[in-house]
Amino acid sequence: MPITPVILSGGGGTRLWPLSTPETPKQFLALTADETMFQLTVRRVMDRSMFAPPLIVANAAHAELVEAQLADIGVDDATLLLEPCARNTAPAIALAALALADAKSPMLVMPSDHVIANPAAFAAATAALLPLVEEGWLATYGITPTGPETGYGYIQFADLQRDGVHAVSRFVEKPDAPRAAEMIAGGDHVWNGGIFLFRADIYLAVLAVHAPDMLAAAQAAMAEAERFDNQIHPHAESFAACPSDSIDYAVMEKADRVAVAPVSMGWSDVGSWDSLHEIGAKDHHGNTTIGAVRLSEASGNLIHADGIRVSVHGVENLIVVANGSEVLILPRGASQKVRDFAKG
Repeated sequence: MPITPVILSGGGGTRLWPLSTPETPKQFLALTADETMFQLTVRRVMDRSMFAPPLIVANAAHAELVEAQLADIGVDDATLLLEPCARNTAPAIALAALALADAKSPMLVMPSDHVIANPAAFAAATAALLPLVEEGWLATYGITPTGPETGYGYIQFADLQRDGVHAVSRFVEKPDAPRAAEMIAGGDHVWNGGIFLFRADIYLAVLAVHAPDMLAAAQAAMAEAERFDNQIHPHAESFAACPSDSIDYAVMEKADRVAVAPVSMGWSDVGSWDSLHEIGAKDHHGNTTIGAVRLSEASGNLIHADGIRVSVHGVENLIVVANGSEVLILPRGASQKVRDFAKG
């Protein structure tokens, strides 16, 4: 049975302000390649011998943007499931599970704003997880850590179930630095990358046990959904009544049979301007530049110019982002401060 890709595209991307805005969040921007991260995500699941046409879960306000970006890469068989309001990932995935024609269909749930530099490793992990998924396990992809990162959740794995796949022992909240170092040293923890694989019926069954109000609201929203062309519009009032929660809290941490495939696939959630500098191409002075940028005696900077030219001299380790009438300047390492400015 083909895997149905469920691509979550409803995020606001405020951590990459002023380039990412509510009108054009980061997943719809070409930040890491010539194509946007949304388009790159869709490209990973274009093999129709393995994957069914994708189901795109997006904000209704972005419908035209999604359609345009799909057309740009020649995808004309996607279905758009357009949320009337944001209710976090668990309800969004519930809508997608209810939209599938075959309840036993495996769903590959992916955020649309992540980078995977090694798609072959991602495909190998998918193949390793699929047999357990067909048996009714919920599965996730564990990112092999490159260091004691405190900005990610972790997954502790236990018994080996089959080659390359372990049972999950527990999910761990974002740790402090000493705890992260301890987990890395133990060798049995991976980062939680937020990518999942499971059957639609199994996901809905776990919701029925652990989040019945969420399931009921999603079912009501889909029962009264409007459908035309390739779009599904869940009933707005019913979905607005849905509790808001992430898939990690509502489902994965509570389910009985959860598997993880540790994988090194060049993953990044591009969660900040600092992370974009980390994964971006650099000149011999360690500068990452995008757009019309002139440098003189500068090193270690990330400079992004959209619409105007930015010229810098004699500066080190800065983040400079110019977009329209907004300019952001701050030291590298302080990019989480962007959230404060993005609020207005």
